[in-house]
Amino acid sequence: MLENLFKKMFGTHNERVLDRIRPIVDRVNTLEPTVADLPDDRLAARTGEFRQRLEQGESTDSLLPEVFATVREVGRRVLSMRHFDVQLVGGVVLHEGKIAEMRTGEGKTLSATLPVVLNALSGRGVHLITVNDYLAKRDAEWMGEIYRFLGLSVGVIVHGMDDTERQAAYRCDVTYGTNNEFGFDYLRDNMKFRVEDMAQRELHYAIVDEVDSILIDEARTPLIISGPAEESTDKYTRINSIVGFLKKEEDYKVDEKARSVMLDEDSGIAKVERLLSVDNLYDPRNIEILHHVNQALKAHVLFKRDVDYMMKDGQVVIVDEFTGRLMPGRRWSDGLHQAVEAKEGVKIENENQTLATITFQNYFRMFEKLAGMTGTADTEAVEFKQIYDLDVVIIPTNQPMVREDLRDQIYRTEIEKFQAVHEEIRSLHEAGQPVLVGTVSIEKSERLSGILNRHGIPHNVLNAKHHEREAQIIAEAGQGGKVTIATNMAGRGVDIKLGEGVVGAGGLHIIGTERHESRRVDNQLRGRAGRQGDPGSSRFYLSLEDDLLRIFGSDRISPLMEKLGMEEGEPIEHNLVDKAVENAQKKVEGHNFDIRKHLLEYDDVMNKQRSVIYDMRKEVLAGESLRDTAMEMADEVAEDLTVRFTEEKGHPEEWDFPALRDAVFSQFGFRLEIPEGEVQGLTRETLAARIGEGARSAYRKKEEE
Repeated sequence: MLENLFKKMFGTHNERVLDRIRPIVDRVNTLEPTVADLPDDRLAARTGEFRQRLEQGESTDSLLPEVFATVREVGRRVLSMRHFDVQLVGGVVLHEGKIAEMRTGEGKTLSATLPVVLNALSGRGVHLITVNDYLAKRDAEWMGEIYRFLGLSVGVIVHGMDDTERQAAYRCDVTYGTNNEFGFDYLRDNMKFRVEDMAQRELHYAIVDEVDSILIDEARTPLIISGPAEESTDKYTRINSIVGFLKKEEDYKVDEKARSVMLDEDSGIAKVERLLSVDNLYDPRNIEILHHVNQALKAHVLFKRDVDYMMKDGQVVIVDEFTGRLMPGRRWSDGLHQAVEAKEGVKIENENQTLATITFQNYFRMFEKLAGMTGTADTEAVEFKQIYDLDVVIIPTNQPMVREDLRDQIYRTEIEKFQAVHEEIRSLHEAGQPVLVGTVSIEKSERLSGILNRHGIPHNVLNAKHHEREAQIIAEAGQGGKVTIATNMAGRGVDIKLGEGVVGAGGLHIIGTERHESRRVDNQLRGRAGRQGDPGSSRFYLSLEDDLLRIFGSDRISPLMEKLGMEEGEPIEHNLVDKAVENAQKKVEGHNFDIRKHLLEYDDVMNKQRSVIYDMRKEVLAGESLRDTAMEMADEVAEDLTVRFTEEKGHPEEWDFPALRDAVFSQFGFRLEIPEGEVQGLTRETLAARIGEGARSAYRKKEEE
């Protein structure tokens, strides 16, 4: 109650932030007529003027109104796109190192150009991180018009580039690329043998587009660079051959919530021992065999073709669960990828060993200033603050949102659900309204495509198998009567422009064929419709056989359905059911948050070591003297050796000098000599000091050589 009273008196925190930014926007608007009068050459020359003023001690904050007014005018001239006031607000929020939550269709891409130009003036580089290569290339080319007009260089990092191309892209004022590419380049740089071969420069300022996808969803998996381990791949084929003999429930149990498979301790273990002619699977010598049996079971039971991976040119290629895109070159670790290759009967590559690893959390926390933008961040505001120290600011919309989000329809079986989806698509197609149908996997998108083909409904399919036609399919998706079936590829960053007459037909209609684990992913799909005040509508179709409801909601939803009396082919729409579905999603989101938290806690320990080693490595490669560091280490080792070979309460005559001499020689390469007459007066401290001095003397001799 007290909290509500304060909100009424002083406004919410979000309102206070927006009130603070409003005068800055007014100042930009005041400057607009003056800037609009400048000829092109004078407008472009302002970049040099701003840089000069920065060098003379002015701050970026004081330059902000003039820079924003300049960028707005350039946008109007080269792209015919003038930044709205709400986009200026978003630009200020991004410059301040916060997350701007802007509803889909509000022009986040254009908003980002304002702080990008302002922060690129220092010459230290700005990174703009997107969720996929398609968006990185599109935005670098599209928004690059503004940067190039102002004399700023633009680079883009995509999969398949060599080191020289990467170096050139990172040396640009503005660099676009995906989170994976930036993260892997950081790890690769720290494995190089010469400073001049490193691609990245300092991590100055980054804006993360679709920040919730990159910093939350994808942060469950660390980035790992690995090299081949010299081991035989025969074991995978041998173990794969026995999996077919194991029966679910009888020989192994599946926990779909935790995505794990466990052999039954009695019948399962006994059967595997018999099939592999092993006496005891739990014998330390057979632990590796047990591990690979568990991985083979996971590959067969949990990892499905055209859902988790697809086959391409005789290789198992992972499908990104969040973006629906292929991840060529990425492999599962711990022998899982080999187990899937054995299952699919393709060439089994050698298992890899980890050479370098980092989490997205720890990579992005290294940036001097970090900002982000998305349409769906507020639900994760606590995690953004806790992990990244990022505040979320909700930016008002430029036009009122008029999209109609219809209530979910829930059916008993998947067959009934797809039949209802087909009926809705047919009626909308005949009425001339475009439809975008979201599916959770390649397999489901192709299954629905088959149903539409059988009923003669023309449509496009956008999934990882047809990604080369992505731009063309998206360009057509808003035309009257067009039907587009898509995986998550069409969820984020995809701008579907409405064709002629479509506004009158009700705009774009979104059909979701399943609820995703995360509510934000569902909202991203919905957000493809109703952009910038356009009409639009959305509806999700669910069934009790959907993974989310079956695994996480069945205990609450099934009894509800029986109470409400479900008939075959009849959907149920009810507040209680909607609530139960939302609770199922919250349950999964909570589970995933725990995974991220534990991953980060584990990586934080490694991160301290990684930072020290990588910094030291850079110093060595840069030719800086490590003499002082080496001497400090020598003193620490001298103390450790002293403690190991001497007793604190014992007399010096009882200390193990022969073993200590051997250890000192092994460590430092000199023989420790202590005259017998001096042993009596030794303390641990004076002995450690003698060893340290000997180490320094040995180091000086090495330097003289």
